Amino acid sequence: MEVTTSGQMVILTGRFDGRSTAIVRDVLYDHIAATAPAHADIVVDLSQVESVDATALRLLAAATRVVEKDGRHLRLRGCSPALRRVIAYTKLRRLILVERPLSA
Repeated sequence: MEVTTSGQMVILTGRFDGRSTAIVRDVLYDHIAATAPAHADIVVDLSQVESVDATALRLLAAATRVVEKDGRHLRLRGCSPALRRVIAYTKLRRLILVERPLSA
């Protein structure tokens, strides 16, 4: 898993699963803390993610709660159709904002 940041965005590449959640958590929470004074929303780009498991989804839900305490939002960008279905099926859509894909 590769995790990079750019502005308000956290960009993930690779497999987002139990083995990589510690790395993602550390970078994501550091980024949330670093951008707190700006009161800007956080975008997590998943367009280069190969797979996501339940542990990763729990991390995203927890990070969403942290960001919302500051009056901000965490949004997921570049979700595959399969991931959007899983988020809807598990009712995480109540917690996690998923950007609509750009139409071609």
